[in-house]
Amino acid sequence: MSDAAQRLTKLAGVLLGAPLPLRIRAWDGSEAGPPDAPVLVVRHRRALRRLLWKPGELGLARGWVAGELDVDGDLYELLDALAGLLWEREPGLRTGASLRDPKVRSALRSLAAMAGPWPAPAPPPEESVRRAGPLHTRRRDQQAISHHYDVGNEFYERVLGPSMVYSCAYWREDGTLEEAQHEKLDLVCRKLGLREGDRLLDVGCGWGSMALHAAREYGARVTGVTLSREQAAYALKRVAEEGLADRVEVRVQDYRDVRDGPYDAISSIGMAEHVGSERYREYARTLYGLLHPGGRLLNHQIARPPEQDESAYRIDEFIDAYVFPDGELSPLGSTVTELERAGFEVRDVESIREHYALTLRAWVRNLEEHWERAVRLTSPGRARVWRLYMAASALGFERNHLGVNQILAVRTSPTGDSSFPLRTREWT
Repeated sequence: MSDAAQRLTKLAGVLLGAPLPLRIRAWDGSEAGPPDAPVLVVRHRRALRRLLWKPGELGLARGWVAGELDVDGDLYELLDALAGLLWEREPGLRTGASLRDPKVRSALRSLAAMAGPWPAPAPPPEESVRRAGPLHTRRRDQQAISHHYDVGNEFYERVLGPSMVYSCAYWREDGTLEEAQHEKLDLVCRKLGLREGDRLLDVGCGWGSMALHAAREYGARVTGVTLSREQAAYALKRVAEEGLADRVEVRVQDYRDVRDGPYDAISSIGMAEHVGSERYREYARTLYGLLHPGGRLLNHQIARPPEQDESAYRIDEFIDAYVFPDGELSPLGSTVTELERAGFEVRDVESIREHYALTLRAWVRNLEEHWERAVRLTSPGRARVWRLYMAASALGFERNHLGVNQILAVRTSPTGDSSFPLRTREWT
């Protein structure tokens, strides 16, 4: 009987410089590794070719999306073990094995022999098309948004649940996902100080949940803009069903093309991650210019820790290829600085990192409960992309590798009037 798993485990130990903290089940039925460790299933040797051509996250992700790699048991446990190999190694180990080491060269030759016929396999079709030209032009942004959001509204219904809110919820000690999303939308409205008749611009309005909540619960007149035609159609249907067409307008429009300000308030919930560092000052200045003096901005945005050398920052290859093309995360301090440079006065920052881990785990449960339907609505590869990225992101928030913050800022009047009460956290 072949012993592919034993050979892979031994070769991995040589290349990593440490024992593999996983159990491997190979395509020939063999198993090797610690008996109580999470099990990585290597269904096809093609996955090895992917790793040889693209070592690290992207190679692993391509094998996962193609169904060549799988997990037997708890996905979070497997990712937790892989985190130590890919993202949390000691600085001296981050460069990987040295090709000057004869044992390493021999291990790579053996792995290549096990991998089978070359050349590199084509990426799974769910990978975004290769993009060219300057980042964050209107056309390129529209293509990136379409890749992520235009995969079918019914698929998102299965993942997000009835709330149809695709951003971090705001949890109590107990409660459902829907209740937590309602709490988040209401928190945003309270922070913005919305009142009857106020004009609210919801940038990146998604499927219309924030716009509907602000109009229904606070009497606001809302304009929602999105680059996704599928989202806009879904939102308009919800607006009509709730009888709020006189209060809510939804447009397929780039926020840079909004010309009907000034507004009393702007909400940007989970949209600024798509803007990119090169365009962030333009984003901040555009929103500043769309507000009345005294108008408030609620910017709800995922953040990453700062690098010791920011020039060393690299966008996650898997996320860029399969999830959010051209998406980019910035440290909280950089975001606050850009808002202030645009003229905003930042009045409050609230970190809700742990809330996003809870939200993502709820979305993963929804996806797993509706797995067969989700696969039929999209494709096996697309569903696997979502399961992997949401589970890995949940661990990222739990381990403080990712954060999410609500930044409340105001366009202060020329006389310095911010319109805020003396005790600014009255919304709590």
